[in-house]
This record gives sequence, structure tokens and C-alpha cells, in this order.
Amino acid sequence: MGVAHGSMLLIYALVAIAALILLITRFKVYPFLVLIIVSLLLGLAVGMPMDQIVKSFETGNGNTLGHIAIVVGLGTMLGKMMAESGGAERVATTLIRWFGEKNIHWAMMVVAIIVGLPVFFEVGFVLLIPIAFNVAKRTGKSLLLIGLPMVAGLSVVHGLIPPHPAALLAVQAYHADIGRTIAYGLMVGVPCAIIAGPLFALFIHRFIKLPESNPLSEQFVSKADPKPDSELPGFGVTLFTILLPVILMLIGSWADLVFTPKTLPNNLLHFIGTSDVALLIAVLVSFWTFGAQRGFTREQIQKFCGDCLAPIAGITLIVGAGGGFGRVLMDSGVSKQIVELAQNEHLSPLLLGWLVAALIRLATGSATVAMTTACGIVAPIASAGAMTVKPELLVLATGSGSLIFSHVNDGGFWLIKEYFGMTVGQTFKTWSLLETIISLLGLGLTFALAAVL
Repeated sequence: MGVAHGSMLLIYALVAIAALILLITRFKVYPFLVLIIVSLLLGLAVGMPMDQIVKSFETGNGNTLGHIAIVVGLGTMLGKMMAESGGAERVATTLIRWFGEKNIHWAMMVVAIIVGLPVFFEVGFVLLIPIAFNVAKRTGKSLLLIGLPMVAGLSVVHGLIPPHPAALLAVQAYHADIGRTIAYGLMVGVPCAIIAGPLFALFIHRFIKLPESNPLSEQFVSKADPKPDSELPGFGVTLFTILLPVILMLIGSWADLVFTPKTLPNNLLHFIGTSDVALLIAVLVSFWTFGAQRGFTREQIQKFCGDCLAPIAGITLIVGAGGGFGRVLMDSGVSKQIVELAQNEHLSPLLLGWLVAALIRLATGSATVAMTTACGIVAPIASAGAMTVKPELLVLATGSGSLIFSHVNDGGFWLIKEYFGMTVGQTFKTWSLLETIISLLGLGLTFALAAVL
């Protein structure tokens, strides 16, 4: 069997994605299994060497899990400690008191934008989801109305605003000015978050009924009656513990400004600022602030940690398998094919940046991969064509493209599906659509800025 080339590759990729969706939605096959089977069949169909197919899947799976499994595990422990101590309840009641029940979806968006700045989407998500569950329970509102504005805020900062790692990489690739990129990013990002978050949530939550019981929500919402205020941890302590990983990551990203690169203090700050170490430190601190100080014994804390990991095992496997599928798509040459297509079309640099990122995102499922790959491709083309657009706007266009239509090969898709207790179809109607709104609106607003500047 020969190796598939050109447009045949793209057709195989589309067939694979369609088969995935059909098997999961129609035939109710467990996503983890479907992702493995379809990845292997796709590799065989496009003529990848057989010894490479499994390796490719394992590499993608491992690369995704290497980051996500640790983040989700530690984040869930932190969330569990926050829930058991009443910290999540404290934040929920405080937000409801400040913003009022009517505006709570705006509050969730604002909180997500602040928390999401230095952390990866998945980290922000696991830090905030316990609060979303508690707010939804307290107000009796649909989790979609509370959760969608939150993921919209996280998604916008993930794609558009440095110091977020993906956006920061784009800033370097395009030689953009970081301060200006942040300013323009907020001009474009905030309206995107408002429309794709609170406004879209107000509309869509009427049409989608979530199941009555959500096993993951039960991890983070205490069944008992709400505790009296005096028994909850203070708002300041709770906020400090939740934001600790965020603060540590920010400090890590500023390490080069404070100490000479490659010196011991500089290396130390970078080390503490990695998401894994920052979350680990926060979990250990939470054992004191949410555990010992609230009168929990060592045995109880141990039990919380063990209990909360069981429900996330399935999610973690599915997320990893999504990464494996994305990797097979990459190694089979689908991504390269997409790039060639885009380069032959002679588009404006902004549109090119958006398009390449969008196509790679659709193929690989990762916004970060889409953004980093697209920068590598578009930067030389843009600089060769004597730059007519501001590099900062190129960052935003590429970032917007990298957020388009998250679907079955994206770890985030499964994370949101499982935590919200939705079907695959419902996840398309909510999360995938929300991402697409941000992507298209981001491109439109970037063009509008280009016209003004």
C-alpha cells in the first residue's frame, strides 16, 4: 500500500474525524477506545510505516498527559481541599454577594480572565471549576450559565494575551512589542469574552438540559447544609491559596527581569514558576490552610486526595488519547499539507496567520500547537513580504485562529464535556461554538484595529 499524498491526506483526515464523532455519538463507544482505534486506522490508511503508527500515538498521548495528567491531578486535589474546607463555598458566596445573583455570570468571566493570565487553560479550568459548581448550586442556575463565561474568559487569555505561554511565543516569533500586544489583546479579547461568554451563555443555556446528577460536581460540592459563616475559611486565605499557583507562575515569567539569566536565583524562580511545581506548592499549602487549620486530621486529608482522583481517571485517559490522535494527524503529514495549501493562496498576512493557525488547530486539536506552528510558518512569509501589518496584530490574528472550533481531537473538549456532564452533541453546541465565536470575532476585531492603527 502506497503512502497517501496531497488532497487524499486531507480526505482521510476528514473521514477519520467524522468516524470518531459518529462512533462516539451514534454508537456510544467509549471515547478512549474510539480515539485509539481511529488513530491506528488513520495511520494505516495514509500508509504510515506500521512500526511508526503506535509510536506516534504513544508520543502524542505521552506529551499531552505529561503536562495535563499532573495538572489535572494536582488541580483536583487543590479543588477538593477547597471544597471540603468550605473555601469554594466562601468564594461562591462572596462573589454572589458582590455581584448579585443576576450578574454572577459576569463575575465568573472577570475572575477567569484574571486567574487565566499566567496559567494554561487546563490549569485555570481545574482551579475554577469547583467555584463554578458551588455558585451553580447556591444560585440554582444552570452550570452552563456559570461555566461558559468562565471558559470563555480562560480561552481568550489563552489565545490572545501574553504572558500566556502560547501568546508569549508568538510575540517572540513575530518580534512584537509585549506591552502593546497586551494592550491590543485586551481591546480585542474583552469584547470577545463578553459576547462568547455571558451573552452566549444567556442564550444557549435555555436550549440545553444538563443531567440531574453530575458525579464530578459531587466531588466539589458538599452535600451537607451550608456551613455557618464562622466555620468557613476566610476569603483572604482562600483567595491566597487559589491564586498561589498563579502568583508563582507570574514570578517565574518575570525571573529574567529580576536576576541575571542562568544564575541560581533565576533558575530557582523559573523552576518554581512551572505549572507543575507551582500547583504542587499550592496543594501542600492547602493542606495547611484548608486542612490542618480547619481541624482536619492527616488521615482525612489523605482520604480526600485519594477519593478525588478516581473520577478524573477516565477524563485523563481520554484527554491523552485525543493528544495521540492529534499526533498521528501531524506525523501522517496532514498538518504539512494544510500549510502548503495556505501558502499557495497569497492572502493578507493577518488572514494567513489566522487561517494557518485555524487549520492546524482543526487538525491537531491543540491551540498551543496551532499557535506555535503557525508562527513558525507565517513569520518568515510576513517578514519576506515587507511587513505591512503591525506584528502585534499578527499575534492576535494567529491567536484567534488557534482557538477555532474545538472538537474531538482536543483535550479541552473532553475536559469540558466530562466536567459539565454533557453529551458530545451538547459539547459541540456549547463549547465548540463558543470557541468559534471567539475565533471569528477576534479576527474581525483585529482587522478593525488594523484599519484604525
